[in-house]
Amino acid sequence: MVGAYARAVENTALPRTAAFFDLDKTVIAKSSTLTFSKSFYQGGLINRRAVLRTAYAQFVFLAGGADHDQMERMREYLSALCKGWNVQQVREIVAETLHDLIDPIIYDEAVSLIEEHHAAGRDVVIVSTSGAEVVEPIGRLLGADRVIATRMAVGGDGCFTGEVEYYAYGPTKAEAIKELAASEGYDLERCYAYSDSVTDVPMLESVGHPHAVNPDRALRREAVSRGWPVLVFNRPVRLKQRVPALSMPPRPALMAAAAVGAAAATAGLVWYASRRRASAGAAMSATSM
Repeated sequence: MVGAYARAVENTALPRTAAFFDLDKTVIAKSSTLTFSKSFYQGGLINRRAVLRTAYAQFVFLAGGADHDQMERMREYLSALCKGWNVQQVREIVAETLHDLIDPIIYDEAVSLIEEHHAAGRDVVIVSTSGAEVVEPIGRLLGADRVIATRMAVGGDGCFTGEVEYYAYGPTKAEAIKELAASEGYDLERCYAYSDSVTDVPMLESVGHPHAVNPDRALRREAVSRGWPVLVFNRPVRLKQRVPALSMPPRPALMAAAAVGAAAATAGLVWYASRRRASAGAAMSATSM
């Protein structure tokens, strides 16, 4: 009889979703890699000439004039520049200067979006062409769940070889997103993506809800022709200076906060009830007199 009445239970849970964010000029106001050039100079990794060259590259990047060919030349230059760098030293320099350099250039609007996606139950994934040694700490700072970033090859001596193991750029970003969706069970049609560059069109095309953020001219044209929303982020702000009400704690902390709030509310009701009883008692005493 048990077998006769047994039925397969259909899994009605909705597929998981995620929001994919490009990093440079989308979440932060500058190039994440080039921002650390002065710190790398102070750490003895690069010379003054390299600092000046990266400063110029930062200017070109911010001016929106870095096209595909320039980005390729920048990749080749940075790959050659970091050859021989000790990976652990790079990580230490980034960790020591992360808050001073990156915190002030994070867009308030981007952090609010990250909070909203987390509140909706979506994972947040940072997808950046910059190196993992830079992007991963920034991802942790932002509370991202995962990071997709360029990986440089590391030799047996713990130093960069100058070779690129994985380049997170253009179509490869979209491929990485699709692979991650397959492994994590994301429904890409219900996912979101944000970027400023036309080179990220494949990434934006891979989700059901693409958004252009501070787009370059080519991406703006593409967004308008496809009917994609265009967002403007222009309020860099330190995370600690954001309005507390807009700053949502990590999801595990929400239940604790709710519990504390409930306890405080209960205590308030008990106090209010006791005051009411005391007031009522005093009123009756006054009447009887």
